[in-house]
Amino acid sequence: MSAQNSKGIQTLLDSEREAQKIVQKAREYRSKRVKDAKSEAQKEIDDYRKEKEEEFQKFEKEHTSGNKKAEDDADKDAEQQMSSIKGAGSKKGQDVVNDLLRVVTEVKPEVPDRVAAPPKA
Repeated sequence: MSAQNSKGIQTLLDSEREAQKIVQKAREYRSKRVKDAKSEAQKEIDDYRKEKEEEFQKFEKEHTSGNKKAEDDADKDAEQQMSSIKGAGSKKGQDVVNDLLRVVTEVKPEVPDRVAAPPKA
């Protein structure tokens, strides 16, 4: 009976080892599937990000081209105005300086109208 018991126990132990191997294979398979799913999801995310980045670049290119033209036109207009201001400054600059010096150096005292004149005796 003892031999039969030990044979039964040995069979149970063998079955348990076999079950552990099956469970270990299932865990490995599940881990592999999880890793594959993560890498596949990351690939999809990267593809989606690339697609949206291309769409954004296209949108930005379409909408900033008008702004670039307007910016160039504004720069050109500002440059023309600056050159006309500089031209006027070079033509009239000396006259303005002379007028300022003349007004400062030629003093003409005048009594304001609101100051009452002293009574005449």
